[in-house]
Amino acid sequence: MAHSKARVTDGKVTYPPGVKEISDKISKEEMVRRLKMVVKTFMDMDQDSEEEKELYLNLALHLASDFFLKHPDKDVRLLVACCLADIFRIYAPEAPYTSPDKLKDIFMFITRQLKGLEDTKSAQFNRYFYLLENIAWVKSYNICFELEDSNEIFTQLYRTLFQVINNGHNQKVHMHMVDLMSSIICEGDTVSQELLDTVLVNLVPAHKNLNKQAYDLAKALLKRTAQAIEPYITNFFNQVLMLGKTSVSDLSEHVFDLILELYNIDSHLLLSVLPQLEFKLKSNDNDERLQVVKLLAKMFGAKDSELAAQNKPLWQCYLGRFNDIHVPIRLECVKFASHCLMNHPDLAKDLTEFLRVRSHDPEEAIRHDVIVSIVTAAKKDLSLVNDALLNFVKERTLDKRWRVRKEAMMGLASIYRKYSLQGEGGREASKQISWIKDKLLHIYYQNSIDDRLLVERVFAQYMVPHNLDTAERMKCLYYLYATLDTNAVKALNEMWKCQNLLRHHVKDLLDLIKKPKSEASSKAVFAKVMVITRNLPDPGKAQDFVKKLAQVLEDDERIRDQLETLVSPSCSCKQAEVCVRDITKKLGSPKQPSNPFLEMVKFLLERIAPVHIDTESISALIKQVNKSIDGTADDEEEGVPTEEAIRAGLELLKVLSFTHPVSFHSAETFESLLGCLKMDDEKVAEAALQIFKNTGSKMEESFPHIKSVLLPVLQAKAKRGPPRQAKYAIHCINAMFTNRDTHFAQIFEPLHKGLDPANLEQLITPLTTLGHLAQLAPEQFAAPLKSLVANFIVKDLLMNDRVPGKKTTKLWVPDDEVSPETLAKIQGIKLMVRWLLGVKNNQSKSGNSTLRMLTAILHSDGDLTEQGRMGKPDMSRLRLAAACALLKLAQEPCYHEIITLEQYQLCALVINDECYQVRQCFSQKLHRGLCRLRLPLEYMAVFALCAKDPVKERRAHARQCLVKNVNIRREYLKQHAAISDKLFSLLPEYVVPYTIHLLAHDPDYVKVQDIEQLKEIKEALWFVLEIIMAKNENNSHAFIRKMVENIKQTKDAQAPTDPKTNEKLYTVCDVAMNIIMSKSTTYSLESPKDPVLPSCFFTKPDKNFSNTKNYLPPEMKSFFTPGKPKSANVLGAVNKPLSTAGKQLQSKASRMETASNEDSSSNPGSPQRSKTRHDSTELDMSENEDISLKRADSTDKDIEKPRGRKRGVASSDDQDNKPKRGRKKSAANTPAAAESEEPWDEDNRPEDEQNSPPKKGRRGRPPKAATPSQDTPAKGKRGRKKAAPPPEDEEEEEEEERMEEDVEEEDEEDDMSSENLELKTKGGRQARAPRRPQGSVESAESTPQKRRGRPPKSAQPAAKKPVRGGRSKAAAAKDDSEEEDEEEEEEQEDEPTPKGRKKAAGRRR
Repeated sequence: MAHSKARVTDGKVTYPPGVKEISDKISKEEMVRRLKMVVKTFMDMDQDSEEEKELYLNLALHLASDFFLKHPDKDVRLLVACCLADIFRIYAPEAPYTSPDKLKDIFMFITRQLKGLEDTKSAQFNRYFYLLENIAWVKSYNICFELEDSNEIFTQLYRTLFQVINNGHNQKVHMHMVDLMSSIICEGDTVSQELLDTVLVNLVPAHKNLNKQAYDLAKALLKRTAQAIEPYITNFFNQVLMLGKTSVSDLSEHVFDLILELYNIDSHLLLSVLPQLEFKLKSNDNDERLQVVKLLAKMFGAKDSELAAQNKPLWQCYLGRFNDIHVPIRLECVKFASHCLMNHPDLAKDLTEFLRVRSHDPEEAIRHDVIVSIVTAAKKDLSLVNDALLNFVKERTLDKRWRVRKEAMMGLASIYRKYSLQGEGGREASKQISWIKDKLLHIYYQNSIDDRLLVERVFAQYMVPHNLDTAERMKCLYYLYATLDTNAVKALNEMWKCQNLLRHHVKDLLDLIKKPKSEASSKAVFAKVMVITRNLPDPGKAQDFVKKLAQVLEDDERIRDQLETLVSPSCSCKQAEVCVRDITKKLGSPKQPSNPFLEMVKFLLERIAPVHIDTESISALIKQVNKSIDGTADDEEEGVPTEEAIRAGLELLKVLSFTHPVSFHSAETFESLLGCLKMDDEKVAEAALQIFKNTGSKMEESFPHIKSVLLPVLQAKAKRGPPRQAKYAIHCINAMFTNRDTHFAQIFEPLHKGLDPANLEQLITPLTTLGHLAQLAPEQFAAPLKSLVANFIVKDLLMNDRVPGKKTTKLWVPDDEVSPETLAKIQGIKLMVRWLLGVKNNQSKSGNSTLRMLTAILHSDGDLTEQGRMGKPDMSRLRLAAACALLKLAQEPCYHEIITLEQYQLCALVINDECYQVRQCFSQKLHRGLCRLRLPLEYMAVFALCAKDPVKERRAHARQCLVKNVNIRREYLKQHAAISDKLFSLLPEYVVPYTIHLLAHDPDYVKVQDIEQLKEIKEALWFVLEIIMAKNENNSHAFIRKMVENIKQTKDAQAPTDPKTNEKLYTVCDVAMNIIMSKSTTYSLESPKDPVLPSCFFTKPDKNFSNTKNYLPPEMKSFFTPGKPKSANVLGAVNKPLSTAGKQLQSKASRMETASNEDSSSNPGSPQRSKTRHDSTELDMSENEDISLKRADSTDKDIEKPRGRKRGVASSDDQDNKPKRGRKKSAANTPAAAESEEPWDEDNRPEDEQNSPPKKGRRGRPPKAATPSQDTPAKGKRGRKKAAPPPEDEEEEEEEERMEEDVEEEDEEDDMSSENLELKTKGGRQARAPRRPQGSVESAESTPQKRRGRPPKSAQPAAKKPVRGGRSKAAAAKDDSEEEDEEEEEEQEDEPTPKGRKKAAGRRR
């Protein structure tokens, strides 16, 4: 500064012409005026004006004096700054100022003046802009590089520019600022951390949001200086990330935000930083890893990001974090997936496997977000997600957690509506997601009421939106129904049935409320409230709400009237919407936005409101069918062949005729159905007949002109139509016409007279018709029927073999290959049974004769004449027909009483028939009779014999049936507490005595003390006891133990004086007792009540006889050692990287996974369980795992090793060495798995799978040594079905019967088909199928054996033995219509509504 002053005093300051001296002696205004002239002079000067430069040197030095730099007036300061800027321009490259301090003061002064740029509307703004432009163009600040305080100067400049920049500035201001700042970075030797912070701070989100222009300025600066500034940025991140020196900068805590911003600005800025992130991804600090994951998610997911392609190691390292131990990190990765899928479809392949693992994550939130990510991407564009990703969503519809299941179902529904219903993605997209509609409906098979309610909501809002116009809605429903798979159709039918049933319950409640108050009516109201409660979510809370609703209905007549309108059969869809709106409005309260009671009422109204079907809808649906018939519909466009569309349309109408019969009452509808009757397609005509039967009750009075045309058609069908149409025609006449006797007589007489045994093919329809006439009008045709049965059916038909059977090694052939004679004989057997079921008494002893005839057929293996002229497939058919006939008669109390024990045992052995299809169909008939509580309890014991079946899927199916039957009976007893006196016929525990007795009389049980045979007995007993003992309710284990003890104090009523028979009985009792003792810890407690033993099976206990002897050989003790198998490490199996992060193993899981969601965990397992069955803890995967059966290794076979080689029970040492089994996975995610494939596809099955008998096959049961290819149907998918609850009350049973009228037991086509509960193989291990014990072949073969399944042919039909008492009327007695309904239900085994719901790879409870 001293030097500057010397220069000033040495020479006189020369001012431009016209400018007087500028000093503190003049006024401010004058000073400004003079300075402006100076500014003008300097502006006009250029660097070449050497004379002027020398002339004004002293002026330049004078303007840098403190007087001007510290002048209080901003205008003076601005003008001085402009002069100084020009001076730097003019004197460049050497400034006239040589003192470092003076230079610092000058540049700090100019920087302060730049603050004036902030106010763009200021009068002086142009001068400020000039100042900026000048110093930027000249790069004046570069002079400061040599100063010690340069960093302070540059930092202050940067701060000032970032502070003043605003949206009022134009592009030029922005450009000059960038030029000014970039020159400092690019031309300087270094960039200090302070200066770098000044730039980077504007990228921090908080600052970015405050001043977007400063962010843009910093962004432009960094882009301009990327190459120069990159080393300093790298150094900063090295210090913070690698060395952990957070003190180097205040921005250390924002390091990850800065990386993201810098990457978005220019990825080259981070070339050396990104490898550091890979290191950070492996940090031990959870929070640090989480921050890096969040950062990389944004970087990889950004729309134009190429980071994954540019830095593959980092991408792979990031993908590894999907398996991170820390839950929030996995959650963050999953959330990132949707952005990645939407912005980078090419990365979907990399993400798929990681999302698959995470879709099975132990954490509910993660599984939920996997679904959200996939669905979000799919809704944006279906092409963004591959089929595997959509399958993950499909799997999660069976998740254990409701929130996850709901998200998956709603996600699939919204995808379906967008691409299939609204057709946004074209036909290709619609085809890709065509499975969604089936999958959503399959979920209706689940036990949870929440799932089923959601399916109903999805159907009404997404699949067939109720707000569409009637014609459009019915068209949508028509083509949906035509394209659904078999199981989805059954689920949809069941849905309508359940809604209709609930509608009837609400109607009944309204009727009860209107009755005068009394104690009886109050009880009835409460009972009905309980029934309705079970159809709503959370029955515990719903019970109080339904009670409250009942009270509201009692008090508020208007709401009651609205609800009555809603549940009336004639309610239209529009009326329903109005009623629902009015009721919810009346019950709602604006003051209470969250109203649980109102929510419950909405659920109820949603289920009962007819939003799809009314008279107008049925009319529109009929028109749609007619369009298809006329060829004017869009069938081909919808991807449905016309014939299939017509058939499906009629099937749809048939189902709706059950649930909405009143909606069919229009002449137009009936006339259209008449047209369908005349079509060549048999299925269409059958459906039309069933619709008439269900809806034509008032046809005589309301539509006489239809009746007059319909009657001759029905009579013609009954006489000459196909058998099924003949049956439906008879039932139509029975249901629709008052003078049915006359019409029946007109049909019966010509058919009866025209029966000709020589013309077998023409016999089948007449026998079918006569059989149904015999059941519906037994008294009208009593005399001719008795003669017909005795003379024609028995003597002419059954006792004669007119046509020799084909010689074949097969045991079964398809329906179309069955000989007409065999079909006629089967119809003859059915006619006899129907006649007896119609008569319902045994006064003429016809029942005894028929039973002897049926038993003789079983004795003779189906060849009643024993002439050897029948082929093996025909014999199999007749054995099945005879066995099913016995089951039918056993369901009627008057005939059950006369069935002897020998006949019962012979019938039971059919479940071990050598023909696979006979075993399969018989078990289905048996199961159906038990489920409907019509077959007596002793028939449930027959399933114990399935433990001997060599085919794993048959054993698994039998186990399902047992589980379902046990659950049905227990549920029935809970709901009907008043029938406790009928416990003997309903309580599942009472099946134990029957099982013991049946096994004691097993033809295979020959040597009383034979170890191998006793091991088989043990297997069969455990097959039943495992399920019975699963729940120890009311100390049932002690009750079972007491029952077994009591049996040992009696004798076998079948042969009370035979020592060997009684020894067998006691030995089986000891096996049962040892099983109970090894599996239960409470068996020794006091029995809750004294068991009652069936008197026809056991004699009365002898008080003087105390049987305490142990009949088991000592070697058997080792097979009852208690002990639980070791549990598998579940979480590790799901996701190894999570080995320490997941939840603890759950302590409770269902062991009944093949059949039911009910908790039915077995009690402590045997030591053999690790070999024979999975323990509950093995099944207990992370909660997200849908309970399913895992695909087995190629070594696992459907048929186990030959039964002759029996496997001993493992010792505890053996178990320790035995490798653990993996968790099971579902054979099929959908109910379609069980029935979607035709089980008897002859073309696809090798010859040796056609039930060719083995060389040494014994009749009755399948051979012990079966190769994997023998006796096995074609492999299909294997699914599980859930147990449906029993009828809730008598009305519910009737409704169920009515809904299932279209299925009967007689069509042999259906006898072969898989029933709703059938389990199909999928090349995997079958859950819970009992393993075959193995021992030596020699020991088994050396044992003398009777023929398996039946006594020798020489044995005559059993003489009369003590007969059993009748079963409970509550469980057995049904009216005539119910008998007819049951028979019809059994006819179409492929078509029943899913009353026995299949559990589709269902959830664990």
